[in-house]
Amino acid sequence: MSNGDDDPADASKGADAAGDAEEAADAGESTERTAVPTRPDEATEESLNEYLDEIAALLDDAETEADLDDVDALLDDAEDGLDEADLPEPDEDDEDDDAEDPRGDLEDRIGDLRESVEDARGPYAADVVDAIEAAVATIEDTEWTADGRDDAADAVDAFLETAGELVDVDAFPDHDELEEQAAALGAVAEAVADADLDPDDDADTVAALLDATDDLEAGLDDAEEWDDLETHEQLRAQGYYDVLGHYKDYPVEWSALKEHEKRGNVDMILLALDSLQSDFMERHCLEALERMGKRAKTDASLEELLGRAEKRDQFAISILGKMAAAEATETLVEYVPEDSNPQLQKAVFKALGEIGAAEAVQPLADQLDPQGDTADLVRPHAARALGFIGDTRAIDPLADALAEDDSDDVRAAAGWALRQIGTRDALETVAEYADERSFLVSTEAEKAERSLDAASATA
Repeated sequence: MSNGDDDPADASKGADAAGDAEEAADAGESTERTAVPTRPDEATEESLNEYLDEIAALLDDAETEADLDDVDALLDDAEDGLDEADLPEPDEDDEDDDAEDPRGDLEDRIGDLRESVEDARGPYAADVVDAIEAAVATIEDTEWTADGRDDAADAVDAFLETAGELVDVDAFPDHDELEEQAAALGAVAEAVADADLDPDDDADTVAALLDATDDLEAGLDDAEEWDDLETHEQLRAQGYYDVLGHYKDYPVEWSALKEHEKRGNVDMILLALDSLQSDFMERHCLEALERMGKRAKTDASLEELLGRAEKRDQFAISILGKMAAAEATETLVEYVPEDSNPQLQKAVFKALGEIGAAEAVQPLADQLDPQGDTADLVRPHAARALGFIGDTRAIDPLADALAEDDSDDVRAAAGWALRQIGTRDALETVAEYADERSFLVSTEAEKAERSLDAASATA
């Protein structure tokens, strides 16, 4: 029943639920269920609580999704009754946490019943699909040990066997191919979605599939991952210590590192760099790569060092220079004008020179002009880098620095760089300063003269 002020559409919700129960009785279904309640005519705290008691009893008897839909409709109806009820409001000035709030208590009770309805729903085929897709992601994203791959494969095999008995799917790949097994799980997920399993009629099938996915998840959780191993166990499993017969250096990781450097095992040095989280071993790993120079240049080492160089790591920049890693040129050229960090500039200039980066000629030449308080610290290094690169485009700016710069260090470095470029034009430019007052500059000029004389003698 409803009072005369109720909206007909709202009042019909409880009636609809009651009508469903009557239809079920007419169809011969069991009627030994709690009667469908109706909202009280007068909405008071007591009457609404009684209404919710009856809804809770109906929820306890619910057996199908339709039954739960009826309960949801009744809860909507109860909320409408609560909105219309004239209930006392708590005193805003009352600081007592236990102050009476009938409306709030009823709202909380309706919320709890709604949660119970959601908990009672399902299980659904979509839950099975989500669980399978989560297992696929685990398989594809996890780095397994050898034993772990085998255990994970066992878990997938068991799931596929169970799933094959419950849904129409033919997916039984080779046990040893975990990637193929992941694809097979995807095929099962598609088969479950296509089977259009009803949460009521096919509840047993859906529940069995969910039990199987729980077993699959547990099996994958138990399978051994690399992250489950201690660092030394990971290194041992990957053969890091295999190079050791006997050793005297401590720690043993350092002994193995020296042997890997001697043998040119760049991948093992990178493994140690990644795995051994200590400043001591990090320094020795990087020093090993630096000493190896071009021998240390691999795709993996470039990726590691470029990542560090992008964070302005001067040691990594130095190693890239020793490797003559042209791949680093673009990154390093960006740092050439950073006059606020002269130490970084010096490392970058040297590395670009060792790389022989022609793209750096103009940026380095720009650094020959006095700029700021730290200019004298870096300009000689810019000149020497141009000499290492050996590009003839640098002759004119180096000649200008030799003729006009106020710093003898810069002028001597420019003279040295011109000698490294080594063309007749470059050598003659330096040789003109043989009588220079600066010993450093005159020394470079004398060396240039000897080079010209030697070239003439062999002509």
